Amino acid sequence: MIDPVARIMVDFVQMKAFADAPFIIDHAEGIYLYDTNGKQYIDGLAGVFVVSVGHRNTDVLESIIDQMQKLTFAPPLASANIPAIKLAERLCQMMPPQFNRVKFASGGSEAVETAIKMALQYHKQNGQPERYKIIGTYGSYHGGTLGALSASGVSSRRASFEPLMGGMIHVHPPNFNHCPLRLEARQCETSCVLQFEEAIRREGPETVAAVIVEPVMNVEGLVFPPPGYFQTLRQICDRYGALLIYDEIITGFGRTGTLFFAEQTGAWPDLLCVGKGMSGGYAPLAATIVADKVAQTFWGEPEDRVQYNGGHTFAGNPLACAAGLAVLDYIEQRDVLAHVRQVGPYLGQKLRALQDGCDAIVDVRGLGLWWGVEFKPDNPTGRPDDDVGKRLERAARARGLVLRGAPTMVSFGPPLTITRDEIDEMVNRLALAISDVLGT
Repeated sequence: MIDPVARIMVDFVQMKAFADAPFIIDHAEGIYLYDTNGKQYIDGLAGVFVVSVGHRNTDVLESIIDQMQKLTFAPPLASANIPAIKLAERLCQMMPPQFNRVKFASGGSEAVETAIKMALQYHKQNGQPERYKIIGTYGSYHGGTLGALSASGVSSRRASFEPLMGGMIHVHPPNFNHCPLRLEARQCETSCVLQFEEAIRREGPETVAAVIVEPVMNVEGLVFPPPGYFQTLRQICDRYGALLIYDEIITGFGRTGTLFFAEQTGAWPDLLCVGKGMSGGYAPLAATIVADKVAQTFWGEPEDRVQYNGGHTFAGNPLACAAGLAVLDYIEQRDVLAHVRQVGPYLGQKLRALQDGCDAIVDVRGLGLWWGVEFKPDNPTGRPDDDVGKRLERAARARGLVLRGAPTMVSFGPPLTITRDEIDEMVNRLALAISDVLGT
């Protein structure tokens, strides 16, 4: 007889092992999760950078219930709906004036997929169908759908499905902590961004459709390039006629202290992909926000047949868009961005205090409410699940803390509503997990 737990497939998890020790969430409140045994956990990852305004936020729930009593689904091939129209308007009002169109999606992968497909169709409809190549970075992760995965540069995520889409080029990431050329940070900043220009030149500028980057790299290890990197990248794309795509699925909606990380770069893209915290986890919702120079390509008379030729059944769903509107209301009315800018440095301070007492910690870095702690490599058995980051992830869960473990890192992205007292509690649980694993 099959164990009922083993009938589902959890993302990136070996289900035989999961079924032996299942982690099943029953309910949640604020920053806390509770499993089916009643054990409490701090949600140090906001689900997966999604639960921006906390679990069971009554303001958001009330808005969803109100919308449920009016309309839960509208035919996407023939109509729009009021919440979708209102949300698109709100998003454009929050953007620079060159952004006036929104294409909704159900999740971040779809939003990135939309941006890639829009870039390809944009060039075709502007008389350059030979532009089909997309340039990204190694170490990036843009999602699980075929196009988004092809643009990603994480071999462990790609290998099972290769060969993927053609035309995907990758250059080294701006990982100043682990520069393969052993350059200083200032040198690395210049060399990393100039790789894009060299790749465009060698591939042939007439063949390159777009460049896609994560403004902050997650899987690579919480990499924050300086503003000059993006400003130079913007100039390179303009010089060669390539579109620039930002994947702000994680960084959007306040994670780094501003609504979008692009505000901190001084350089805006042509296509901005957002999701995750956009709906606070209350409904599947994402979007591609489109600059006018791209959007006008898809605007014409019916006989012109220039409309964007893509869509998804639940994109722009009225319930999801109502949730998105409620999250934006909450962020604005409670001044959540100011709160993030206040408590984010406090979290960094607490983590650096841990570093002072633990020789195994080699770096603490972060911004807003997204922080990582890097450790010296330590793997006593050589198995992937025995990397120090993975061992700390398991130990933290035993101590009632959910965080993300990578080979040499653990990282945090709690709900943006977390308080200083809750940060103290979260860091204390991490300290206990470090003691359990490393004895320090």
